[in-house]
Amino acid sequence: MRDNVPILDDRQTTSNYLAIWLETSVRPSVRPRTFKSYEEIVNLHLSPLLGHIPLAKLVPQDVQNIINHKLNSGLSNRRVQYIHAVLRRALVQAERWDLVSRNVAKLVTPPRVSTPEVDPFSPEEARKFLEVIKGDRLEALFCVSLATGIRQGEVLGLSRRNLDLEAGVLHVRSTLQKIDGKYLLLEPKTARSRRSVALPEPAWQTLETHLVRQAEEKLIAGTEWENSGLVFTTELGGPLSDGHVRRRFYRILKDAGLRRQRFHDLRHACASLLLAQNVHPRVVMETLGHSTIATTMNAYSHVMPSLQREAAGKMTELLAG
Repeated sequence: MRDNVPILDDRQTTSNYLAIWLETSVRPSVRPRTFKSYEEIVNLHLSPLLGHIPLAKLVPQDVQNIINHKLNSGLSNRRVQYIHAVLRRALVQAERWDLVSRNVAKLVTPPRVSTPEVDPFSPEEARKFLEVIKGDRLEALFCVSLATGIRQGEVLGLSRRNLDLEAGVLHVRSTLQKIDGKYLLLEPKTARSRRSVALPEPAWQTLETHLVRQAEEKLIAGTEWENSGLVFTTELGGPLSDGHVRRRFYRILKDAGLRRQRFHDLRHACASLLLAQNVHPRVVMETLGHSTIATTMNAYSHVMPSLQREAAGKMTELLAG
């Protein structure tokens, strides 16, 4: 190692390089869960097939072969695209370190991945959902997720100190993740994700009721209560698992006769309902914590035709006097 750059030669294998890259470049720069994901890609997919090849002798055909092999083995296009992306990033660093003359992954096209059309709750479905969750122990969690559009990790990582019911605002300052069997509160992914979100009245009311119930659960638990400081917890005060929340969500949908949705679709529903009420896209962007307004507009383009028709109607009224 010289000036934090690994010393490699023509005999150094791709496997050796990838191991060094993970530790010296990836681990210090990404979140723990992201590192685990990269490490898994390297150990399960890249090193077994490319590891024996000297790094300096990698050619585009080697990359194409791994893509074809993984697709033929039954992996999804999205997974194979991710494998390609990890290799491409690794070779970007190899170029910067002057270990390869070109990034061969850039010369190979990854498989295309179609973006599924967003089809969240309609206003009627949203109202029915709010009706059927009344009285559920996780009513406030589901209501807040629908009404504010915050991500699952953000709502599970919401702490009491970042909830201001008096002002009717919640502050997104952390996200809950489970890494190596332990729950950790991590910083939001981007600067835009750190935000303050105004609470609609239904969410504010359910939170008040929820906190009263939580105080009762704390009394019942006694010394077994875990002071996690979180708004949404188990009956003993510990962090809620995302799997438990999703299972409860699916059960509610089934019992209510509502079509199956992902938990993440509550976020999509929030954005779609806001846009349908002519809330400015920039406000929606800031509420959801998107990095750019283009992300918001592209994700919810399905709402645009109805808004365009309404705009055309207003222009007709204006021009007609």
